[in-house]
Amino acid sequence: MSKIKFGTDGWRAIIAEDYTVENVRRVAEGTARWMKKQGARQAVIGHDTRFGGQLFAETTAGVFGAYGFKVKLARGFVSTPMVSLGVVKTNSDIGVVITASHNPPSYSGYKLKSRLGGPMVPAQVAEVEEEVPEKPTVEPASLEDMEQDGLLEYVDLEQIYVDHIAANFDLDAIEKSGIRIGYDAMYGAGQNAMRRLFPNATLLHCDYNPSFMGQAPEPIHRNLQEFSQLIKNSGNIDIGLANDGDADRIGMYDSEGNFVDSHHILLLLLLYMRGYKKETGKVVITFSVTEKMKELAEHYGLDYQVTPIGFKYIAEIMAEEDVIVGGEESGGLAVKGHIPERDGIWIGLTIVEIMAKTGKSLQNSFMKFMIWSAPSPTTATTCT
Repeated sequence: MSKIKFGTDGWRAIIAEDYTVENVRRVAEGTARWMKKQGARQAVIGHDTRFGGQLFAETTAGVFGAYGFKVKLARGFVSTPMVSLGVVKTNSDIGVVITASHNPPSYSGYKLKSRLGGPMVPAQVAEVEEEVPEKPTVEPASLEDMEQDGLLEYVDLEQIYVDHIAANFDLDAIEKSGIRIGYDAMYGAGQNAMRRLFPNATLLHCDYNPSFMGQAPEPIHRNLQEFSQLIKNSGNIDIGLANDGDADRIGMYDSEGNFVDSHHILLLLLLYMRGYKKETGKVVITFSVTEKMKELAEHYGLDYQVTPIGFKYIAEIMAEEDVIVGGEESGGLAVKGHIPERDGIWIGLTIVEIMAKTGKSLQNSFMKFMIWSAPSPTTATTCT
């Protein structure tokens, strides 16, 4: 059988070609062997909205059960950040997400999450990869038997996540601000949480559709033309948010349907976190991000580090150091005060909170004003 190789963000392959139950069993067994060497005891497992997600998640759970590990298994589809947060909240050792993120609908994948609630570091992923057998050597345990033996518990990771959102954002201020939100789930795993958080939002593609209507659920402008046009035509949406298939990346639009790229989002995040919330820490971005981030970091007297492409490199630094903002050009962004994980919903709500707190709109003129009139972190700031 072919050797399983992990890429920049997990193992991904075409469903029914290389991504089969047998190969998932192999990868799960490699993970279980690694966990045994690490002295791990418990894992969290979830899947997104892709075809066969539940089957592949349950297969992974069964393999873990065969090795004697406890499993916290999500009911229904969940986002990658929900699994990552679930690892932390349940005091587990590892997380597994069955997802191919923003890849086309013919793909599925297998992401590994650390006990800290972010991507497993590259060195550990390499160790897991080396443990993957050429063919499965154990039969997956029955989920019914695992539940009876206390090895399996079904958990509501979405509820855990929504409660965490409510505890960390001023949702009352957002509601009172009257900001009108548009949301395109791209048929992905963020749809239910956003519907619960903002029942009055204008929703698009918030249906369970594993085909994604034939389009890769990547939140870039060329894939979001319908959403952009909806915003332009509606006249009553102040900000448009879009997430990829597993809701760890973000796409954003202003009230006129203009795409707001990740470079601008990162600048706004840094301005808000340091200039307004007075947080400190290092700025960590991939080498493809705008040089203006370095200029703004220097303006604030913050350390600045550039990494290769791949959020896992940012997450590795976030796990060891105090990082205020981290991100990559492709929409994977993170801020201090959350898990060391890119989270499209979290970042979107942060920008909405900026608007609610400052009373500013998300137009290009607003962004230019905010970026080049960056307040000093040592002085009070008044927004008019």
